[in-house]
Order: sequence, then structure tokens, then C-alpha cells
Amino acid sequence: MTRDLFAPDPPAAGQAPVLVCGVDEAGRGPLCGPVVAAAVILDPARPIAGLADSKKLSEAARDRLAPLIRTHALAWAVAEASVEEIDRLNILHATLLAMQRAVMALDLGRCGAPGEVRIDGNRCPALPYPARAIVKGDATEPAISAASILAKTARDAAMRTLDAQWPQYGLAAHKGYPTAAHLAALQAHGVADFYRRSFAPVRKLLGSPPAP
Repeated sequence: MTRDLFAPDPPAAGQAPVLVCGVDEAGRGPLCGPVVAAAVILDPARPIAGLADSKKLSEAARDRLAPLIRTHALAWAVAEASVEEIDRLNILHATLLAMQRAVMALDLGRCGAPGEVRIDGNRCPALPYPARAIVKGDATEPAISAASILAKTARDAAMRTLDAQWPQYGLAAHKGYPTAAHLAALQAHGVADFYRRSFAPVRKLLGSPPAP
């Protein structure tokens, strides 16, 4: 497992391993709230057992692992792109923007710049470091798994905060995804400011024309 923490080329004799930064997002599919990204550089001297794609972990497991990641990682950061940015840029470009912000927010004082940034998916944001997109990387790369857990727990916490203010939408239960209950709540209570107006179910309720 630890070999996945490093770039594919082994270091020259006497040189330290080249550390990898893993990046993932949470919240591309929901109808509301920001898209959240995280970047993590794991410490090979402090491995974390149980890392996996956050979607395959229970909420309890994610909540147990997130503080371990924040404590044990050499560097980590969480960033987001707002609802307004999602509607202006589209969800793909807003996701890449959140990923870029997360990487650039890393405090690299303990480890220096990453030798490679590995990003879950098939697109890379613009970065000043070598970067590689890995489809389903959150299931195969520990650093990406760690990033997926931080992004997911951060976004879920934001949804619980919104739910406390707007309980009629049931956000704590569905986290903004377009479930039948969520769509019914939207129909009953209307579109609040934190909804993504460019997403088809919301746009339909507002009577807006399709996005170009």
C-alpha cells in the first residue's frame, strides 16, 4: 500500500521519496450548496488504515478517519467553489476551480512541493506541479481516498448547517441530492438562494430556459 503514496519513479540513491498530493471533490451532483474539494499529502511514516473511496465508507467510518487524516497528513487543505461560481462556470469548471484552490491552499512547510498531484477523474486543473488524472482514483490511491473523505465530511457538515437554518428541505438526510423527497420539498417550498439555478430540476421550477 505505501508504494501508492509516491510518484511512480523511484528516487535516486540517497534522495527522499517524491511525495504525492491526492485530490478529490464532493458535491458535483447535488442541487444546492458549493462543490468542495480537498488535497492531501500523506505521511509514509504514519500510514492510516482503512482509507477507501468515501462513497464506500459509512458516515461513522468517514467521521472516524477525517480527524486521523488531518492529524497524520504532512499537509491537507479543503476549498470550495460557490453556487454562484457553479452557475456561472458550469459544474465541471467549478469543480476544477475548487480542486485548484485546495492544492494552492496547502501548507507545504513540513514536506515541500509535491512531486506529483493525482486527481480523481479525467481532468486536471491548472497547477504549478506535475499532475495526473486517474479515473476512480479514490478507490486505488490512498492520498486520493484521504482527500475524498475530507471533502465529503466537510460538505456534509455544510449541509447540516444549512439544514439547521432551512429544515423544510431535509438537507441533513439527502445532502442536496435530487431524491424524490427533496424534489417534493422544492416543489412545496420554492427555490432558496443556495440552490444551483443552472441545474435542470431547479431551472424547471424557476421556469428558466435551458442553459446554452
